[in-house]
Amino acid sequence: QVRLMESGGDSVQPGGALTLSCVASEDQFKDSCIGWFRQAPGKAREAVASIYPLGAHIYWLDSVRGRFTIARDNAQITVTLQMTGLKSEDSGMYYCAAKSDKNCYASEGRPEAFSTWGAGTQVTVSS
Repeated sequence: QVRLMESGGDSVQPGGALTLSCVASEDQFKDSCIGWFRQAPGKAREAVASIYPLGAHIYWLDSVRGRFTIARDNAQITVTLQMTGLKSEDSGMYYCAAKSDKNCYASEGRPEAFSTWGAGTQVTVSS
């Protein structure tokens, strides 16, 4: 089973930028759809973006298109989420998760479609 570990969360001011990283512990990662999710206090977990093994990607939230960029490096077994123009509503715990297959679109962004999760990294956007 793939194990995932996130890093890069921090506290930043509105308009700031962060890059989150998700590192997988096993080569199985290379064949899996990987997604970034976020969860604010009192709210449901929501899909932010997902990326196929060969790099095609889906942004599930209209609010992040043009500001967030998901990428993966299978040689380093890493998926990153570059976030710019951060807003207070981007605050929350960010998680990366892996599906057991490569089909990101079939997940429809549903958290239950992803079988392996990291522990999360906190992003706080506040002035």
